[in-house]
Amino acid sequence: MLRSWRFAGVMLACGLLVALNQDTWVPAVIAFLFFLVPAVLFSPLAFPRSVSAAQAQQRSARDGRPVVYWRPGCQFCLRLRLRLGRRAGRAYWVDIWRDPAGAAAVRAVTGGNETVPTVVARGEAVVNPDPVWLLQRL
Repeated sequence: MLRSWRFAGVMLACGLLVALNQDTWVPAVIAFLFFLVPAVLFSPLAFPRSVSAAQAQQRSARDGRPVVYWRPGCQFCLRLRLRLGRRAGRAYWVDIWRDPAGAAAVRAVTGGNETVPTVVARGEAVVNPDPVWLLQRL
């Protein structure tokens, strides 16, 4: 769990250090916000609630929704998430750092690597898909 928040914590700590070294409060607030935005974007907060790989696979088999395997701090996962917008909640999101079975599922698809985002939709697995491809399957 802590690994998921590591990047966000480092960004917040850097923001605090930079803000505390400012002479007045306006540049301090701006500097802190400069670090706060990427901290939130690359934290688990920017993504829909993660489920386990077993739950995602079971639910996907029942209703046909795609399963997105991701990890915090991944710029490609963030790009996919932002491009999906509100529709991101229609897919099942599995954080591979919190779920070893999810990491194993990704390794099985990618030939031993944990390359994310990996999306499984209707039996088809795609590594780092074009967001348009996933939008068509939502």
